[in-house]
Amino acid sequence: MSPAKLTRQDLWSLEQYAEKRSEFRQQVMQHKRTRQVAVGDHARLYFEDQTTIRYQIQEMLRIERIFEASGIQDELDAYNPLIPDGNNLKATFMLEYTDPDQRRRMLAQLRDVETKIWVKVDGFDPVFAVADEDLERNNEEKTSSVHFLRFDLSPQSIAALHNGAPLSIGINHHLIEPQAVVVDEAVRKSLINDLNLIH
Repeated sequence: MSPAKLTRQDLWSLEQYAEKRSEFRQQVMQHKRTRQVAVGDHARLYFEDQTTIRYQIQEMLRIERIFEASGIQDELDAYNPLIPDGNNLKATFMLEYTDPDQRRRMLAQLRDVETKIWVKVDGFDPVFAVADEDLERNNEEKTSSVHFLRFDLSPQSIAALHNGAPLSIGINHHLIEPQAVVVDEAVRKSLINDLNLIH
């Protein structure tokens, strides 16, 4: 079973989190190593799940000093949609350029790139991302450096993944090379945990 959405009961208070943060952060960083896939030097997908989103919410509560129930619920409502639903993979997609001039130039040239990202289970057609359901991150001049993606997979492709089928990820854009990579086994196994096997 894929993880359920988070509730207030799943979160630590600010005081509790202050005590547990160092250890929890270490666990999450280790977990995230098997949740990311680079496509070329500047494009990377960070696949989200209950653990990564719980960390994100705890950090936001800490930074903003949010402790009232309504504020906590607002954060839950904002971040819960990024947790996979059992039949999909969800990812934060980032275009990573350290040089500001290069970033500005490339974001203009990569307009609509978020609609050209796909995942493919071996033996099945590529599944293209549904991008930025929460708000538009693209305009007539440039794309954003951050996008939120959802990949809806069929029960048959999910079953194939559980049975060991390779998973590849690609971006159909001439400015991103290579345009496809095969996901390594540690990441593939981690992503399988997001997907419910339907018998």
